[in-house]
Amino acid sequence: MTVAVVLFTADLRVHDHPPLAAALAAADQVVPLFVRDPGVHALGFDVPNRAAFLAQCLADLDASLRGRGGRLVVRSGPVEREVAAVAAECGAGEVHLAAGVTGYAHRREERLREALRGRGVEVRTHDAVITAVTPGAVTPAKADHFAVFSPYFRRWSQERLRDPIPAPRAVRVPDVVRGEALPPRDGREGVSPGLLPGGESAGRERLADWLRAGIDAYDEGQDDLAGDATSRLSPYLHFGALSPVELVRRARDHGGAGAEAFVRQLGWRDFHHQVLAARPDASVRDYRTREDHWRGEEVAHEEIAAWREGRTGYPMVDAAMRQMAHEGWMHNRGRLLAASFLTKTLYVDWRIGARHFLDLLVDGDIVNNQLNWQWVAGTGTDTRPHRVLNPVVQGKRFDPRGAYVRRWVPELRDVPDRFVHEPWRLPEEERAALGYPAPLVGLADGLARFRHARGRDDRPQG
Repeated sequence: MTVAVVLFTADLRVHDHPPLAAALAAADQVVPLFVRDPGVHALGFDVPNRAAFLAQCLADLDASLRGRGGRLVVRSGPVEREVAAVAAECGAGEVHLAAGVTGYAHRREERLREALRGRGVEVRTHDAVITAVTPGAVTPAKADHFAVFSPYFRRWSQERLRDPIPAPRAVRVPDVVRGEALPPRDGREGVSPGLLPGGESAGRERLADWLRAGIDAYDEGQDDLAGDATSRLSPYLHFGALSPVELVRRARDHGGAGAEAFVRQLGWRDFHHQVLAARPDASVRDYRTREDHWRGEEVAHEEIAAWREGRTGYPMVDAAMRQMAHEGWMHNRGRLLAASFLTKTLYVDWRIGARHFLDLLVDGDIVNNQLNWQWVAGTGTDTRPHRVLNPVVQGKRFDPRGAYVRRWVPELRDVPDRFVHEPWRLPEEERAALGYPAPLVGLADGLARFRHARGRDDRPQG
């Protein structure tokens, strides 16, 4: 009787799961294993929103496996120790897992190989599980990765994706392996009240709804903040409850301008993965070397606190920050505005903003969070690193009636449309009655500081 172990990491699903399929093909019995890694907690990634979502993903994965005759084995401790222990308990000859791109994922794989090397257990990693296209599969001439999105996306679009793998019909798990109880799904402190439900079942239901009634309008509606016309599938992609390969293929099969725009966003996700795979230190260091002298907590403590609380005095920024606090999620246009305001109007270190986003966002991950922050801050892959997003101009363009602002900033609910993005223009008596703060800094003053710090005199980009 042969046995293999499948180590689930950021791939919490049974549909289109190459490691699980390979293990089932190679062995008579399989141990589906998830390890609650203390290293994740030590790095500060085990925050309430993601912990709650993860618990639901694990419960759903366990239910899916039980419906096929199996179960999910959960253990706690260092990954290499727990995997080695499980392999010894069941006599496994192979361990299968998805290939990662972060420095932490690479170190985890090395520790696994080292722990299992003398035990006769082979570690097999599988590509195109966490991304649609393997990070190293598309490279330019004379470089190890693409640093600009457009040429990357042209090449990425030409890659032939593998066929999605159906969910297995049966999973046989050896009785000898014991696990601990699944982490609780409810009763956690600090969880955003509007958090989406986790798990592959919820993700597949949302995907079906999106393909049926949302994707066709995505091309024109993706920046409509009030319309909320995005898929909201990013948390399920982050935890691997949905397969990026399946999403790309199903969107392409659907066709149309909306599907093309959606696939482009999935291409951005893969783009960031290939950047970080080549430059793992970009998670904490500037991707492009700059001589920025960012303001930090010791200098801008009060401004940073106001930004975190959604009390900057700029309605679009505050609405976005309050949405994130309530839902553990933020519209992408809001993310751009909030990040631009912190880094280029307040001139605060992008790492401070990235950390706060990671503390709240259910889809917050090192790859997309850090590299999107660097893109906005001008230290990353943006080909126009000096662009500044004006929250007033952006508000009038993408929330012209102020519906998004009024939803999240109730102090401005009754303000006339012409003042909703500039409440400081109201008569003084009316402004004082709102209970809404004055702007932290004038946009012109912030822009002047940014120009001076960067040594440029660029005009704001709107």
